[in-house]
Amino acid sequence: MKKDIRIAISGRSGCGNTTVSNMVAKALGLRFINFTFRSLANERNLDLKKILELAEKDDSIDREVDTRQIQLAREGGGCVLGSRLSIWLLEEADLKIYLDADAQTRAARIVNREGGSLEDVTVFTAERDRQDHDRYLRIYNIDTNNYSFADLIIGTDNITPQQIADIIIEKAALI
Repeated sequence: MKKDIRIAISGRSGCGNTTVSNMVAKALGLRFINFTFRSLANERNLDLKKILELAEKDDSIDREVDTRQIQLAREGGGCVLGSRLSIWLLEEADLKIYLDADAQTRAARIVNREGGSLEDVTVFTAERDRQDHDRYLRIYNIDTNNYSFADLIIGTDNITPQQIADIIIEKAALI
């Protein structure tokens, strides 16, 4: 495996991006980068819903999150960047992975992680997906429904995070 490999892992909320990215980074001894809306919300002492509302009206919020994570990834050395747009924005990534799962699976995982009712989280997640897609198309001309260029697309519905990480680690070993 290339010593300074850069791996970009993307997917919608609840697909396992953060969990899997962290596992891959640890297994390969790479920096784990995951600066998100959640991170920015925490920095600003806001909840996620509020930062998403602000992002709907202010493109600078997306640009700040995306610029910061890409700068971190480019600081030197290998890394695993896990974010919604990493496979699109980190153009020089050696390995681009897209994680996919159906809406029900994703909502159930989010409920398990954060609590709430499955119905409410399903509605919130669908709306967030729509908002994210529309914003990314408007701001960057990125269609997040088109990830066919990824080096690897992994359906995460029926496999564990460790199995997903193992697939990525195996692919990285070939680079």
